[in-house]
Amino acid sequence: MNLAEDNIISFESSGTTLDLAEIQTLIPHRYPFLFIERIENVILGESAVGIKNVSVNEWYFQGHFPDHPIMPGVLIVEALAQTAAALVMKTLTVQNGGEKPGNLVYFMSIDEAKFRRPVVPGDVLRLKVTKERSRGHIWKFKGEAWVGEHLAHDSMFTAMITQK
Repeated sequence: MNLAEDNIISFESSGTTLDLAEIQTLIPHRYPFLFIERIENVILGESAVGIKNVSVNEWYFQGHFPDHPIMPGVLIVEALAQTAAALVMKTLTVQNGGEKPGNLVYFMSIDEAKFRRPVVPGDVLRLKVTKERSRGHIWKFKGEAWVGEHLAHDSMFTAMITQK
């Protein structure tokens, strides 16, 4: 089974694109802890694809690992969570008539996490998040991190929407 062929339709251009400025209006993360630069294919309340250009200048490569730089898996998970949080906040903003609600999205849990290949400088991460379900203030997502046609990571994770 070729995972890329099964998922390629997910990367076709559709939905809305969010640039860095809009992402920063939706979630509170800032450099050096903002791990997405753009979000494509936003289908409100359903799915989105975050983009992370992995540069050799990233701060974490100084220690992980100096002679063989690899993006830490926990930061790949964080990039997926940030993509999901922006999707949730964009959805709530549209549902709220364009006014951003006073909410934050907190990471709650991760299940079935698998790291399938290293992510290295020069890679472009495509961070696909798909809502599996939502009940009240709890949303569950399937997350996949792709480099080209290769699946680097996949997991299920849960987020909670709270008031500031």
